[in-house]
Amino acid sequence: MGKAVVFGSFVVDLMARSPHLPIAGETVKGSMFKMGPGGKGFNQGVAAHKAGADVVMVTKLGKDTFADQALNTMDALGMPKDHLFFTEDAETGIALILVDENTSQNEIIIVPGACNTITEADTDKLEPLLKEAEYVLLQLEVNQDANERVVGLANKYGCRVIVNTAPYSEITDEFLSKVYMVTPNEVEAEEMTGVHVDGLESAKEAAAHFRKKGVKDVVITLGSRGAFVSSEGREEIIPPFKVDAVDTTGAGDAFNGGLLAALAEGKDLWKAAEFASALAALSVQKLGTTPSMPEREEIEQFLKEQEEEKC
Repeated sequence: MGKAVVFGSFVVDLMARSPHLPIAGETVKGSMFKMGPGGKGFNQGVAAHKAGADVVMVTKLGKDTFADQALNTMDALGMPKDHLFFTEDAETGIALILVDENTSQNEIIIVPGACNTITEADTDKLEPLLKEAEYVLLQLEVNQDANERVVGLANKYGCRVIVNTAPYSEITDEFLSKVYMVTPNEVEAEEMTGVHVDGLESAKEAAAHFRKKGVKDVVITLGSRGAFVSSEGREEIIPPFKVDAVDTTGAGDAFNGGLLAALAEGKDLWKAAEFASALAALSVQKLGTTPSMPEREEIEQFLKEQEEEKC
């Protein structure tokens, strides 16, 4: 099994559920509040770890009580904490999450805090780690200059870079040219390529745009329609697993963490995407983000049951 790295954000999720999402100026009485660990990077790192990957989580925290949410979670899960950075100049990041308890749709505001202050001195310390890693997974929830430095180090040592292009922000063609794989959702794919992705043909068109920029493989998540995979001349939509969703927050992170775990253990991209879809399907049946990520045994049992239903 290859070593994997997740470089990205940690924020504390502050989640409230209500009968409907408020419109501008409206106050809605909620039914539940929950606080827990989150952030796209951290969610993906936990998902990969619980799925069985040999993964190292890299993020930056403030020196405050919210940082304990990350530290305590990593201790409980047995995740290594050797590559966490800390600062006294910024608070640990937070995410305000509103969830419609009837539709499971959500609205989220991210305040990155400390993980938006990753310095050159911080990333320089990652060189030995990236030298040994087979894959590194990034998102766009930390300061982009830090992402660019990590990509440069990864390229130096042949570590394959996967970028989950969320939350969407503009990135340069030079940055994309150094990326092995991108994993946008359909909205992010449209924002980056100008192609409205609503099916197989439009997904192929968007993938071609990424490939012209130098990206080798493309995975576009399509929500309830599955995931489009483009690699080595083969382009298909992998159908989703049908489940009753309770909370879709973090579903994309679950998918990306699962994809990383499967690739690092040597699965081909198609099997990896199926594994990632199963992980995501299990995650949306529970509340929260990091806490909803399933264990490896759950994923394998789910895939086995799905296969038996086909027979």
